[in-house]
Amino acid sequence: MKRCKMAMARLVACIVLYTSLGHIPSSLGVILRTTDKIVWANEFEPIELTCLIESISTNNPRIEWKKIKNGIPSYVYFQNKISGDLENRAQLREPANILIFNTSRADTAEYRCEVAAIEDQRDFDEILISLAVRVKPVVPRCSVPESVTVGTSTELRCLENEGFPAPQYRWFHNNEELPQDPKTSQRFVNFSYIINPDTGSLKFRRVRKEDAGEYYCQAKNDAGNAQCSPKVMDVCDVDVLGIFLQSCGGLMAVVTLIFVIYLMKRLCCYKSVYNGNNYNTPAQAPAIDYADADEGHFRHKSSFII
Repeated sequence: MKRCKMAMARLVACIVLYTSLGHIPSSLGVILRTTDKIVWANEFEPIELTCLIESISTNNPRIEWKKIKNGIPSYVYFQNKISGDLENRAQLREPANILIFNTSRADTAEYRCEVAAIEDQRDFDEILISLAVRVKPVVPRCSVPESVTVGTSTELRCLENEGFPAPQYRWFHNNEELPQDPKTSQRFVNFSYIINPDTGSLKFRRVRKEDAGEYYCQAKNDAGNAQCSPKVMDVCDVDVLGIFLQSCGGLMAVVTLIFVIYLMKRLCCYKSVYNGNNYNTPAQAPAIDYADADEGHFRHKSSFII
């Protein structure tokens, strides 16, 4: 009997000591645990956030879940029912896990499980879980030139904005994947291109005849992949005759312009000379006096023109 009393005294002393030091035995307080503090899920697939109760004495603890997005908390499980953004899309599973039936990209946030046990010495505990929802890429927008001249540079582009995390891009030529570094493949060792898997850019420094063919791009992340329809890029030889004719055409245009200017100047000079030659009316001859003094008073002072 004395030994039992001594054991009980030691137990009480230990409890007092642990309490004074801030350590509470698991049997006297609620303690939570989770299997994953960072959880990844694919969009439209189910996911379970675990909130395991390792220790508790209270029979009916109060369980709450909160969603924290942009620093603002909102209830998703409150007063024993699913609410808020998860209403009709989730359920609570024993002991305090929450199962989301079909996750969406809007579910990406932090979730906090809170358990209050009023009969326990440590009557409250919480655990924070981060959920990230992967989103499969949609069909990317691909830009492929229809025709390129040999020896020139060109760029093919690929862009996709829906996928999360941001997808990586791959290019295919005639249904064969282009390696990121052409020197690592015997098949593409003579190709001169640069692929940026982050931006989806495919640049050719100097296009060759062998670069002609079908091209398509694929956007891929952990949730899946999508690709655009193949597009054909033709590679043409340098049109020497066309360049020559263009040069001759430009030369003829210059010669014609000079000739027209010359003709206009000649015409202006001709008009100037013509306007300067004034034809004056001949002056009338002075009147002839046919009468003499002997012929009396009659004197003819004007000439008669027959």
